[in-house]
Amino acid sequence: MYRTHDCGELRLSDSNTKVTLCGWVQKSRDKGFMVWIDLRDRYGITQLIFDEQRSSKELFNKAKSIGREFVIQVKGKIIERSSKNLNIPTGEIEILVSELNILNESKTPPFTIEDDSDGGEELKMKYRYLDIRRNPIKEKLIFRHKVSSEIRNYLTKLDFIDVETPYLIKSTPEGARDFVVPSRMNSGEFYALPQSPQTFKQLLMVGGLDRYFQIVKCFRDEDLRADRQPEFTQIDCEMSFVNQEDILNTFEGLTKHLLKTIKGLDIDKFPRITYDEAISKYGSDKPDIRFGMEFGELNSVSQHKDFNVFNSAELVVGISVPGGNTFTRKEIDKYVDWVKRPQIGALGMIYVRCNEDGTFKSSVDKFYDQKDLGNWAKITNANKGDLIFILSGDKNKVRTQLSALRLELAENLNLRNPEEFAPLWVTDFPLLEWDEESKKFHAMHHPFTSPKLDQIDLLESKPEEVKANAYDLVLNGNEIGGGSIRIHDKNIQSLMLKHLGFSDEQAKEQFGFLMNAFEYGAPPHGGIALGLDRLVAILDGQESIKDYIAFPKNNSGKDVMINAPSKLGDDQLDELSLGLRIKSHE
Repeated sequence: MYRTHDCGELRLSDSNTKVTLCGWVQKSRDKGFMVWIDLRDRYGITQLIFDEQRSSKELFNKAKSIGREFVIQVKGKIIERSSKNLNIPTGEIEILVSELNILNESKTPPFTIEDDSDGGEELKMKYRYLDIRRNPIKEKLIFRHKVSSEIRNYLTKLDFIDVETPYLIKSTPEGARDFVVPSRMNSGEFYALPQSPQTFKQLLMVGGLDRYFQIVKCFRDEDLRADRQPEFTQIDCEMSFVNQEDILNTFEGLTKHLLKTIKGLDIDKFPRITYDEAISKYGSDKPDIRFGMEFGELNSVSQHKDFNVFNSAELVVGISVPGGNTFTRKEIDKYVDWVKRPQIGALGMIYVRCNEDGTFKSSVDKFYDQKDLGNWAKITNANKGDLIFILSGDKNKVRTQLSALRLELAENLNLRNPEEFAPLWVTDFPLLEWDEESKKFHAMHHPFTSPKLDQIDLLESKPEEVKANAYDLVLNGNEIGGGSIRIHDKNIQSLMLKHLGFSDEQAKEQFGFLMNAFEYGAPPHGGIALGLDRLVAILDGQESIKDYIAFPKNNSGKDVMINAPSKLGDDQLDELSLGLRIKSHE
């Protein structure tokens, strides 16, 4: 065998045992008469020792020739270290080497294989296989494995069945852009890579499997950011003969289990708020509730004086910044400039200081008296020593702007503790949302989401008021999962597609297979999909998902390690009937 032990398991109690170890050379130290080598594998580091007195001349010289990241095998005896390193588990012992075999030499790596490396992100992505050797990346991948294993075991114990669904499917017009795959055997036709196994999991419910799950790759051709990749992994689940409460309880249980087993935390019942409440209180449908700073709507107490900025606004809304009265005028001006940036888009911001003596000082003192400012403080829950920031304008824009400011303030005030976890459910989303570009309604989630059954009649008269039987699971200000009760009745599904602008022919072309299945006894069903990449990162106290993916893409959607995507040769293009199209486009 190549090894008898790994590099992280040997202790002082193993002294005088003969062992065989394999691994990579972390570093070597040559003192002339003595050579130490740190040997590393996935499990840890063990120190090797060679010296002129106890090692043969050939072995000693061979040890001196070893370079960083060489792959070696050693045989020897465990002895006690004279200079112990109690910072590592193996720090009380070393191996007096009697035999050294070089299994593979290594070029000098382009960056140091250490926790604090000297390589930039792009360089590390190009040599990702080297980056994975570093503890921070290795431990994140192991952490991901631990989370996904707990998920599989938990759902399996609840009688969920793991079923694989196809990767080569039909392109549909709803949702984000599809990645498409040309078919050689069906010239001029294309598959799409799935954005979600949505219709297949519904068909599995028609098939009677009752409880399905899959930890599955999904694909969306959209712009990237820290928590988004073109290919991502989701925990996809569906259940039959359930209502919303059943699904929320099941996946609340899963989340509690993960927080307990992975983080050692006991979380009580999750708060639930409606979509409308979330937007009104936080300006976001994925609010971070680890801190307060809820919105206070001030129209009724601010639009009675000669301040036209407020009087002409659709919404006047403020937040209280805890302890913010300590901000200097320069610091306040920085936040005013921050909300006026093009990314935020506010025209300005009003502030009110809440002094310790109970008085108020405002940037609009000449328009409002102490009673007015006191009313603002009451509505925004501001106390002595706090600061109130107020924005006004179009209600949708202002809420988005204030939501961004709320998160910026919380970040700067260290109110977003990554080791604190605050989950909640957001329910009762709008079924439809209006798209100005296409001048029609789109499904806020997807076309198979059930409307609230007592609101179906509103689809004809007030479609924008219809609520969906949909829900999102939010953790620390991040949407980690979303789902809904599905439509299982063909007539309701046809009505939904009609209101999304599908003709009967288009509906049959795109979704005829699902509509046909509904005619053969489709059970009431619903489900949820949770983003595994994002969930793992948040559980580990991080925002970016890249380091939890073995081989991620960069912000341009490229894999710089294997140089993908890349061009195809003319022969391959011609075989796929794409040659002429590509050439004419160029």
